[in-house]
Amino acid sequence: MHKVFLCLLVAVIGTAAPAADWPVWGGELHRNMVNHTEKGMPTKLAAKDNPELKWVAQLGSQSYGNPVISDGKIFVGTNNQAELDPKIKGDKGVIMAFRESDGAFLWQMVHDKLKAGRVNDWPLQGVCSTPHVVGKRLYYVNNRCELICADVEGLANGNDGPYKNETYKGDKHGDIIWSYDMMEELGVFPHNLATSSPLVKDGLVFLVTGNGVDEGHLNLPSPISPSFIAVDAETGKLVWEYGELEKVLHGQWSSPAYAVIKGKPQVIFPGGDGWVYSLEPKSGKLIWKFDCNPKDSVWELGGTGTRNNLISTPVVHEDQVIIGVGQDPEHGSGIGHFYAIDATKTGDITKTGAKWHYGGKEFGRTMSTASIHDGLIYISELDGILHAVDFKTGKQVWKHDLFAAVWGSTMVVDGKIYIGDEDGDICILQAGRTPKVLGEFNLGSAVYTTPSPANGVLYIASRSKLFAFKAGK
Repeated sequence: MHKVFLCLLVAVIGTAAPAADWPVWGGELHRNMVNHTEKGMPTKLAAKDNPELKWVAQLGSQSYGNPVISDGKIFVGTNNQAELDPKIKGDKGVIMAFRESDGAFLWQMVHDKLKAGRVNDWPLQGVCSTPHVVGKRLYYVNNRCELICADVEGLANGNDGPYKNETYKGDKHGDIIWSYDMMEELGVFPHNLATSSPLVKDGLVFLVTGNGVDEGHLNLPSPISPSFIAVDAETGKLVWEYGELEKVLHGQWSSPAYAVIKGKPQVIFPGGDGWVYSLEPKSGKLIWKFDCNPKDSVWELGGTGTRNNLISTPVVHEDQVIIGVGQDPEHGSGIGHFYAIDATKTGDITKTGAKWHYGGKEFGRTMSTASIHDGLIYISELDGILHAVDFKTGKQVWKHDLFAAVWGSTMVVDGKIYIGDEDGDICILQAGRTPKVLGEFNLGSAVYTTPSPANGVLYIASRSKLFAFKAGK
């Protein structure tokens, strides 16, 4: 059973094409799943006997965190089933660090499970947050609902920062600089798991707290706890909080985006009530909000109703926010809605803010985050139907059946669309208005993550392994 969904440093490789690190999910803070830099991306993603396969590294038994790449290192969230430290047994949340050049294991940050069990920390899911690397610091949310700031070198270069109480010591373990416990400090009650992938901008870390309902799905144990916060990136001190949601329906597993709209910075997050909120980054003051469900929609336990959560991450493109609705995948498929929202407006813009709406019978629930490139939006339903939608009109251009559930997102790079599915297949399609499959390869276990292109290599985390496929000439 699954319950989770769920900055550029320039380098030059041995070709004329430039390449760059990928230190945050989506590559940039607007979260558009597109890489405009890499060229010659691989078209053969076979897991064995493949000249384009650079290396493979062992992860835990379940991996939902997306790989990020910075300054010669790769970081990814998983669980402890690989037991890379044989002294540490049992279920844990883990962030693993690997050397970019050859996939060698460098160190891991290990987090014990919460005593409350599956209601707050679902078994074997590990760390599902995708880190954001800024300089020598790594920011992520662990399975204990803590925002962690860690040293990218781990304990190998000593115990830096004010935090000296790491549970696991040694050169192969992580070094916490500071930790902010959202359950202890804010009373947050994460439903099944805290998973938000934070972003860092102008000295602040922004993230969704994960506050949700109890195990019976009827009550919100901590109604006054915030859904979204900003924390000082240097000290780990809370700067502001936002909790003025209509009603938290279930859990909150999504992540924020950031952009400057008409000269005005906005940090945008999907609320647990099915609304999208835009806030002033420095103060947390509301700029606008938008309800992503029809007025007559109704929330029902088990996902049988017509009101949906937001599990996708918002994408900001040309002053618009692109996002679709969905639910815990255990609730199955259902009618979905996909929007382009005018981010230049203010206040409650539910009635006036939609540039267009795509959904109903055309589009089902989604957990995926969009890729927007050359006037097209690529987005998959949970049921595995990949849609190409015209960015200006919201009209369907084409759709392609992947024949398996999709939890991750498309990645558009080098004129190609890469997407993984629950069967462990990676499908490569040609980007554009005429669909064309370039290849399909199986990685041996489910792919719940989004491919990460960096420095001439395409990194893909399957459920249990991290693959590095090198670019061609």
